[in-house]
Amino acid sequence: MSRIRAICISEQKGTAKHEIDEATLKEDWGIIGDAHAGNWHRQVSFLGLEEIEAFRRKGVDVAFGAFGENLVVDGIRFRDLPVGTQIFIGDTELTLTQIGKECHSHCAIYEQVGDCIMPREGVFAKVTKGGVIRKGDQVSFKLPVR
Repeated sequence: MSRIRAICISEQKGTAKHEIDEATLKEDWGIIGDAHAGNWHRQVSFLGLEEIEAFRRKGVDVAFGAFGENLVVDGIRFRDLPVGTQIFIGDTELTLTQIGKECHSHCAIYEQVGDCIMPREGVFAKVTKGGVIRKGDQVSFKLPVR
């Protein structure tokens, strides 16, 4: 069973995200209060806890949100999910829209250690049904019909 381990936001683009205990997801927008929310396909970003822990084992002590991720979830390898996967957290629903991303300018983590996992491990989703999510909430998935 997958659960949210961290919820992270930043009020301005280009700054590190910080943890919060709960967030409101707004349909077709993203997380209220996060600078990356908006009417586009990358409203909410996800990283797996296991990928962050593997990065930490390289000797780098990174906080949740350091890679720019909004939600850290345990028990799932996000990059293995296909685009179109539905993600359910409480009463909210999101649709996976993008796997990975091009890194146009290197983040602080990359500058520090020469690597960042977000471009290859992170995924992005659009909010299709809003609501409140909390740290510890269960996360479930429905794969798209092919």
